[in-house]
Amino acid sequence: MDLARTEVEPPARKGLSRGSAARLGLMALPVAFFGVFFAYPVAAIVARGLQPDGAWQFGRIGDVLAQSGIRHVLWFTTWQALASTALTLLIALPGAYVFARFDFRGKQVLRAVVTVPFVLPTVVVGTAFLALVGRGGLLDELWGVRLDTTVWAILLAHVFFNYAVVVRTVGGLWAQLDPRQEEAARMLGASRFAAWRKVTLPALAPAVAAAALMVFLFTFTSFGVVQILGGPTFSTLEVEIYRQTSEIFDLATAAVLTIIQFMAVGAILAVHAGTLRRRETALRLVDASMTARRPRGAGQWALLGAVLATVAVLLVLPLAVLVQRSFDAPGGHGLAYYRALTHDDGGTFLVAPITAIGTSLQYAFAATAIAVLIGGSAAAALTRRDAGRLVRGFDALLMLPLGVSAVTVGFGFLIALDEPPLNLRGSWILVPLAQALVGVPFVVRTMLPVLRAVDGRLREAAAVLGASPWRVWREVDLPMVRRALLVAAGFAFAVSLGEFGATVFIARPDNPTLPVAVARLLGRAGDLNYGQAMALSTILMVVCAVALLLLERVRTDRTGEF
Repeated sequence: MDLARTEVEPPARKGLSRGSAARLGLMALPVAFFGVFFAYPVAAIVARGLQPDGAWQFGRIGDVLAQSGIRHVLWFTTWQALASTALTLLIALPGAYVFARFDFRGKQVLRAVVTVPFVLPTVVVGTAFLALVGRGGLLDELWGVRLDTTVWAILLAHVFFNYAVVVRTVGGLWAQLDPRQEEAARMLGASRFAAWRKVTLPALAPAVAAAALMVFLFTFTSFGVVQILGGPTFSTLEVEIYRQTSEIFDLATAAVLTIIQFMAVGAILAVHAGTLRRRETALRLVDASMTARRPRGAGQWALLGAVLATVAVLLVLPLAVLVQRSFDAPGGHGLAYYRALTHDDGGTFLVAPITAIGTSLQYAFAATAIAVLIGGSAAAALTRRDAGRLVRGFDALLMLPLGVSAVTVGFGFLIALDEPPLNLRGSWILVPLAQALVGVPFVVRTMLPVLRAVDGRLREAAAVLGASPWRVWREVDLPMVRRALLVAAGFAFAVSLGEFGATVFIARPDNPTLPVAVARLLGRAGDLNYGQAMALSTILMVVCAVALLLLERVRTDRTGEF
């Protein structure tokens, strides 16, 4: 027995040592990426604002916080983000269950449609919602109800954006949970709700927390929606930073607001990282195709109908408005606005607006590759449960790009990355790098719950048998996480297509992306420019839907492999 112990323990210790070294190696790439392309540009713009004459002016922080208007902005930013997150979870969790557990005709197409709103430029969605809930909008014409003067328009638009975050993040894990565990609890006498609350809900807690965190960060930094639907009454930190930077040219105040935003988001992420670990458990994951079935009984069919109705009213209707307006030419419905996209008028663009389609796709594919590489490395490094506080803190830091002003990041890129050895201002790769910053958190948050749900004893057994960390990942983790990896890639691609805040500052005039092109057209007066903006938005919507539908088919075809 002693001899057997001496033969087994050294490989185990060696495997654990190699695993720790591999984890540190995997962390090196994300740390370097975020240090160079996030921390450095943000620090540069903050220093430019608070150190104008070579000396730090920290007293400016107190001066800014003393303004009642700034305190009101801080309160409204926090309140609307909390309300938007709660409302999104309330509306989207039933959808996550339906997509995870039900099998119905058109499911793949509908899943792609649900994700489309997430990539639309905020200025376009704000305009579409204004047409629905504003003066002369659909609600005003039918029932005389206007919501553009209330916070409800902002909250509903945020649900429109983030519905897919909950459905795909929570539903991705829900679809792989073994339903037999909940059925066993019911056989022991638990009611359907009690079995769900005690068995399924704790297993879903990490994914729900991850989705809630992403929704909160997106709404906490909301810009286009609040600017259009809120008007002068409502303003978030992001809107105020933009106003101070672009309209008032007060970089000191903008820097203070950026620091406040950064500290608030950092505190939230620290709390999230500390509580998430206590909720994580090893789960029994199964093939997603084994858990979905056709609805049974009146209750399940009613739930499916309610979810479909919600998708139709909240998601499809605003999209339908965009499509209708893209064909509503002055001479009657037709393709006039689409034909105009093929011509360069010499004013708004240096090239024909239609070229933005190819540019956006090229940037999106490059950004997706970067995000999957960086995010996948970070998720693999964070998988081990024996990781220390430094690694858990890094887990929270990965989410910071979602909570820091895109305006600040964009300006930071222009200031910090224009001198050797990082003179990238004239390079095409600058745009995909900025887009990947937003895509990486989605890759990490999508893959991490599934990776951590894999029973660690499988990895330990493989290490004891002498498998290298790479082989452990390839043969133990990858078969279970392949589905989450495809979902993560889809999210990164969608985010890259629709990223606007930072891209608008660094995209070259001869290579505009679709969101930048739409914003420029909307910024010019005239029905032709507005119609072209709606046409480009419709094209962006179709491109995203087709890409996501192809992703759904590939993912479904490969489901049986694991």
